[in-house]
Amino acid sequence: MAAGFRIYTRVKRPPLSLADAFLPYSTCNIADNMGRMFCMDAGIKPVREDAKLAGIAFTVKTRPGDNLLVHKALDMAEPGDVIIVDARGDMTNAILGEIMARYALKRGLRGLVVDGAVRDWAGIRRLDLPVFARGASPRGPYKDGPGEINVPVSCGGVTVFPGDVIVGDADGVVVIPAGEAEEILRKTREVALREQAIFRQVEEGTWDRGWIDEILRQKGCEILETLWS
Repeated sequence: MAAGFRIYTRVKRPPLSLADAFLPYSTCNIADNMGRMFCMDAGIKPVREDAKLAGIAFTVKTRPGDNLLVHKALDMAEPGDVIIVDARGDMTNAILGEIMARYALKRGLRGLVVDGAVRDWAGIRRLDLPVFARGASPRGPYKDGPGEINVPVSCGGVTVFPGDVIVGDADGVVVIPAGEAEEILRKTREVALREQAIFRQVEEGTWDRGWIDEILRQKGCEILETLWS
């Protein structure tokens, strides 16, 4: 088997209903339950700011500027999958454009996340398909390979395994390890309820802010009731 140019056809997928259960919650609430880790960096942004993404990771590692393995992944992925493309963050050539996005939508895929560039940004914005990328370039891709499908990849600084749960919104993309997704979902629901309670306290003027001065005191911060001189 040639490392660097191989395809694994099988993915151990959690139930798609588990990914759907994250849809009501923001990526911020989810990330807070994973040590504020597993968040793709801020360079991975939605083509449409109102995008809401939830699905199962189908991973692709490709040579920068080449999308042969991405085309193969589009034919292999199942409805509910999110194709995650590790293109090394390269912005020289777009990895995909509107035609491939339309094909992904037709096949029932939930979205595309590219650590690199896409093109036809305006056309993709009009589609009902969440697409996240580092930016746009009109320069098209090559189709030579090599690359790999359904191996661990790095996207936005996060390791993504095939079958992980992927959630994205206006704030970015989080990667939820499949084996921990149910527990993270439970904790996310609790965080969301606490946040709603704080919203009410803010409106009612009852939000307790005493914790700030307590932390400052614990850390040895000196608060001086005088003018600086």
